Amino acid sequence: MSLQFNAIALLLVALILLGIFSQNSAVTISAAVLLIMQQTLLSQYLPLLDKYGIKVGIIILTIGVLSPLVSGRINLPEISQLLNWKMLFSIVAGILVAWLGGRGVSLMGSQPVLVTGLLIGTIIGVAFLGGVPVGPLIAAGILSLIIGKI
Repeated sequence: MSLQFNAIALLLVALILLGIFSQNSAVTISAAVLLIMQQTLLSQYLPLLDKYGIKVGIIILTIGVLSPLVSGRINLPEISQLLNWKMLFSIVAGILVAWLGGRGVSLMGSQPVLVTGLLIGTIIGVAFLGGVPVGPLIAAGILSLIIGKI
């Protein structure tokens, strides 16, 4: 087995360096794992990761968001607190983001060529603006609104 020097491998190395430079472990670890997978026999599992990665990632993200509630660190609000204007806006924001994410998944599936631009924008946002790499789905949802595609 020999190392594959191609554009994708170079991009992953650049992302690793960008992640290190920006002190963003999510980008560094993700790019490093993918580079290792690409360069080893683990590459046979890349289609599986491609097929189920977003679904598994959303499940893990949802577990992370729900775990403070389950652990007791955050208590369930009482009904009266749900009628607070901040809580109502947070519910609306959650609905909007979930809807945008759904549109984003559809757009990414129907026009995969746009994924590259979404990923570049997300990586820039993560590396330089302190964002988190959940951006591609929401960005794709916003893009779907702009270009009128579902």
